[in-house]
Amino acid sequence: MTTTTAEKTGAHTAEAADLITGARERIDALDDRIIGLIQERMAVSAVIQEARITSGGRRVNLSREMEILGHYRDALGKPGTALAMTLLELCRGRI
Repeated sequence: MTTTTAEKTGAHTAEAADLITGARERIDALDDRIIGLIQERMAVSAVIQEARITSGGRRVNLSREMEILGHYRDALGKPGTALAMTLLELCRGRI
């Protein structure tokens, strides 16, 4: 059974289906960039954690994490806090 573009997108016109298809391609490209940036953030965070631990400090700096949470909340609202928590979790303790 073949699925039409309109069925894949939920659109009711070919014009809307084309617009949605193009926008989804852009979202996929943005997601790839976001994932790459997150991976880069994880690597930079590991360098910071290693330097902190090597110098006798703790792996995590809670005041810095609170800054990050506030930054995301201010920029994105309440869901930004959840996003920041996920980023922080991804970036902790890989050493």
